[in-house]
Amino acid sequence: MRKLLLLATLLTFTFNSYSQSDSAEWFGSVGLNAINNQGTQSPINGMGDWAINLPISLGIEVGWTSGLSIEQAFTLNSYSKGDMIDNFELQEDYTYYSFDTHAKYYFGKHIFPSADWIDFYGNAGVGFFNIDETNISLNLGGGVLFWLNRRQTFGIRAQVIGKFALDQAKSGLDNNHYQTHIQAVFALW
Repeated sequence: MRKLLLLATLLTFTFNSYSQSDSAEWFGSVGLNAINNQGTQSPINGMGDWAINLPISLGIEVGWTSGLSIEQAFTLNSYSKGDMIDNFELQEDYTYYSFDTHAKYYFGKHIFPSADWIDFYGNAGVGFFNIDETNISLNLGGGVLFWLNRRQTFGIRAQVIGKFALDQAKSGLDNNHYQTHIQAVFALW
């Protein structure tokens, strides 16, 4: 119950912050995600064993100042019987869902000042996810955004997020994992 209350409070503060920004740039994103929950430190180990059964990824992002933004994301995926999580073979199907709030910093203009078609970013935040039980995570990741038009209203991004479960020792299936995304990004207004 405390985890749900924390999530509700987090979402309330996030959307309240979104609504207070008058000159904000708003973007939506939709795409695919894959989960690596194999108990390894490598985000690319054992690519054939990743969860990509129901890989929906949605988000809304608001930019406040040059380079700084906040994103609220929702992802959905699933594990099938026989899939591996932390070297354990699942005996039944599981649905994965998560709600994540991230602060992002776009630093690509510092690396490639004249390239307005590509941008790199780092992100950090908190999340709420569920496989078998619920858990809260601290998230850290990064990505690249390729703008497909000069006005920067439509693009494609790829990102990797490491999710570090707060209650890992008792969490069973709901523990540390990586999540990789490929998404279309578009300006909302």
